[in-house]
Amino acid sequence: MTKKVLVWVLAIVLAVAAMIYQRSTGPTYEYKGKLEYKGEKYKYELLRSQETTEGAKIELPAINAPNYGAVLHYRRYQTQDEITDLEFQSDQTGRFVAQLPVQPAAGKMEYYVTGSIDGKSFRIPLEGEDNIVLRYKDPVSDFILIPHVSMMVIVIIFGILAGLSAIFLPTTMRRWVVVAFVSMTLGGMILGPLVQKSAFGEYWTGFPYGGDFTDNKMLIMWLAWALALAIIGFKPKKKETVSRIAVLAAAIVMTVVYLIPHSMGGSTLDYEQVDKGIDPKEAIKTGAE
Repeated sequence: MTKKVLVWVLAIVLAVAAMIYQRSTGPTYEYKGKLEYKGEKYKYELLRSQETTEGAKIELPAINAPNYGAVLHYRRYQTQDEITDLEFQSDQTGRFVAQLPVQPAAGKMEYYVTGSIDGKSFRIPLEGEDNIVLRYKDPVSDFILIPHVSMMVIVIIFGILAGLSAIFLPTTMRRWVVVAFVSMTLGGMILGPLVQKSAFGEYWTGFPYGGDFTDNKMLIMWLAWALALAIIGFKPKKKETVSRIAVLAAAIVMTVVYLIPHSMGGSTLDYEQVDKGIDPKEAIKTGAE
């Protein structure tokens, strides 16, 4: 295997690992676990994100067991509301579900589930753990979302490739820096705000206007690649040491930022303001879970 092929393979492997990590962490991905009955394990994936088109359907596995029942307990997040209890029911498709009430964009509901299977009680999450928090968002057009996601995939692949090239193949690093920077600009700094606007009503809620982690992460990565590109320029230099360090540093910054779970510190509806009569669109804050 040539050095060039090895660098490509390593870049793809690292990029895939980073994307899997992003997909499996953060406050918006499903809360996963298993219920057990007679030695069989039944998987569940409880929602933590939902579009405002309908109330979130919280689904438990259908288990053919006597006296199998469950109750959904919920209230608006960060409020002193009374807990509402709602029994799970089997729908026409055989799914065992209970539906949360729909909320405005950035509205959050906290919930937990209690139940029993053939006399054995369970609680999701376990007693003493934090309740599950679900956030609502307005629908985002695929014409915006798909290019945004695609560009961000390109950024992580070619950003890592640029960093590895700075170590092993410095003659190729510039082209990958350009690809990473252009993709970050289009996907992150242009399409990213359009996604944010569609989902929560604001183009930008990071620095200096708010504390949205996702926007701030994007800004940090973009600045890192912009600085690297400014340092290395578009033409090779006689001595590339500084250029190689700059590219490697940008790749490291990007990787560290990717290790921060997605959607943390995002938009949250302030129910205290809503209860005072403020329009929900004007009562969204950022930087808090």
